[in-house]
Amino acid sequence: MNFAELHNQHDPLLIANVWDATSAVAAQESGYQALGTSSAAIASTLGYEDGQGMPFDELFYIVTRIRAVSNLPLSVDMEAGYGDSAEEIITNFRRLAQSGVSGVNLEDSRVINGVRQLDDVSDFSRSLRIICNTLRSENYSLFLNIRTDTYMLRHESALQETILRGQHYKAAGADGLFVPCLTSEKEISLIAEATGLPLNVMCMPDLPSFGRLKLAGVNRISMGNFVHSAIQSKLTDLMHGIQSRQTFEGLFGDESNR
Repeated sequence: MNFAELHNQHDPLLIANVWDATSAVAAQESGYQALGTSSAAIASTLGYEDGQGMPFDELFYIVTRIRAVSNLPLSVDMEAGYGDSAEEIITNFRRLAQSGVSGVNLEDSRVINGVRQLDDVSDFSRSLRIICNTLRSENYSLFLNIRTDTYMLRHESALQETILRGQHYKAAGADGLFVPCLTSEKEISLIAEATGLPLNVMCMPDLPSFGRLKLAGVNRISMGNFVHSAIQSKLTDLMHGIQSRQTFEGLFGDESNR
């Protein structure tokens, strides 16, 4: 199956969110069907704040290194597109498609003066339509997974606003809808049915089991930056342990006692 077809298989597509070549190899060896980058994890690795703090060229370099070690379909988290216009975003998407990337995430919010805000739905839809039409007219087959931040930003009418935006984005040419921080099985079902787009949810502490998500209508499950954060927490503990105990024994577990 190609990347788009993986969104319509029997079980939801579990995306392994990676941030460098090493994590991509670990995911491929673990049997995942597809990879997705985590913009927050990559930004952290490179010393940038999340929210398009890093230049696109640096993100693109990481993408090329991931592609060099893995033949799995790869979706790139493009945040707000790393461009101020549809034309600039299209240019970036072309580069990704030409490098062998299978899909992208594009979100309908952006950080302005340190505060994340939802884009106007009509303006975003208009730009999305230009992006979709242009790429398809040029025979690029990127899977355009559109992220709406209605739940993440705690919109007062999150369910209704998500359905409205999902319907607009489908009409503009979106291939999938990504709703981070959505965890209610009932609302998942309502959104999936009302929008008609493959629905992507993200790792959260109270996210239902994958089996229940399948029954609710989820097509794709992603990890965000939570795996990377967990690893960084363990790394901090390990480094602190070496410094405080003045020994490397903690690196080797029981081997030091053999």
